[in-house]
Amino acid sequence: MNANLLALGAIALWASLAALGVALAHVPPFLLTGLSLLIGSLIALPLSRFDFRLWRVPLSTLALGVYGLFGFHFLLFIALRHAPPVQANLVNYLWPLGIVVMAPLFLPGLALTRRHLAAALTGFAGAVLAILGRGGDGTEAVWAWGYVPALGSAFIWASYSLMTRRVRAFPTAAIGSFALVSGLLSLACHALLEPPVTLGLQDLALIALLGLGPLGGAFFLWDAALKRGDARQIGVLSFLTPLLSTLTLLALRGERPSLSVALAAAMIIGAAIVATRR
Repeated sequence: MNANLLALGAIALWASLAALGVALAHVPPFLLTGLSLLIGSLIALPLSRFDFRLWRVPLSTLALGVYGLFGFHFLLFIALRHAPPVQANLVNYLWPLGIVVMAPLFLPGLALTRRHLAAALTGFAGAVLAILGRGGDGTEAVWAWGYVPALGSAFIWASYSLMTRRVRAFPTAAIGSFALVSGLLSLACHALLEPPVTLGLQDLALIALLGLGPLGGAFFLWDAALKRGDARQIGVLSFLTPLLSTLTLLALRGERPSLSVALAAAMIIGAAIVATRR
């Protein structure tokens, strides 16, 4: 399958993360992430045809996977607790730009062309409009130390995405082991840092959707896309994530997109067209 289509599949699943997160806002974040990642790891079972040998990777590769899946979420949750959520989320969405800019540093043979750089900057400007254009939280942008872990989470996801191309080739099914270990670490953080809660049947159903979708299936599609495609193009396409997420939330609330969101859509789609042009 075409790499850009695989990437768009992952982006479409990530677009549902905000809506599911709103419905599960009462669930402690590390518990939510841990359970979702454990469920997401089960996708590797049919993908590997229940051959657990395909889950095995060198320890260094497993460490890279945990660095990406667990490290990203760990720093993002810290950022959201210690900085205004809208602005922290915006800083976190520097990761698509990071993929484009850092691709030549991590992947020999790739050059940072003016076309890809211009598309990435336009895409990020569109992401700014998509996030802030929906109204934000009504607060002024002020300095908070939580922006540091937000920037760190962006760097982790961008570097993880690129470094998976530098390690010895591994099957996409091995993402199951990344998610399994990261999920267990998240549950350990829940036990240490968060109060215990009781989950209802609806909570469990939504967590299952979260695990099969944005915190599970998306990671497998993302890995398959990166193995087959141009990281620079995929990075620019990723700016669709905050746009689609915003549109999903607006649709659930029965609200119409503002002019700034429409402009953001035009900028991001235009940037994606430029970046993927042959």
